Amino acid sequence: MSVFEQIDRILLTGAVVLVLVAGLLLLVRIWRGPSMLDRAISLDVIAALIIAGLGAKSAVALDSFYFPIMLVLAFLGFTGSVGIARFIAVRDRPAVTVPSRAPGRDADETKEGPQ
Repeated sequence: MSVFEQIDRILLTGAVVLVLVAGLLLLVRIWRGPSMLDRAISLDVIAALIIAGLGAKSAVALDSFYFPIMLVLAFLGFTGSVGIARFIAVRDRPAVTVPSRAPGRDADETKEGPQ
């Protein structure tokens, strides 16, 4: 094995170890929270870590079999993130309050405004 192949193996092993450590830290973030948005972002990052892990496996095996799978996972991760963001945006939308009529105002005004 040449020097470049050894360096390649060391770097790929380091990448796999970093992906695993990041995955464990993200599982802790999902477990502890504190909010639903933190958990949603953690799930999105886990999808990215799965893609990175498949890329590292593909590089180690010198096989391009996993590239279409990575593409589909990226698409699913994106659509999932957009769906979660829309759900949270609708849930956290501020309530619209209609001002009440002050006493002594004209009785012919409606909620749409003066006529």
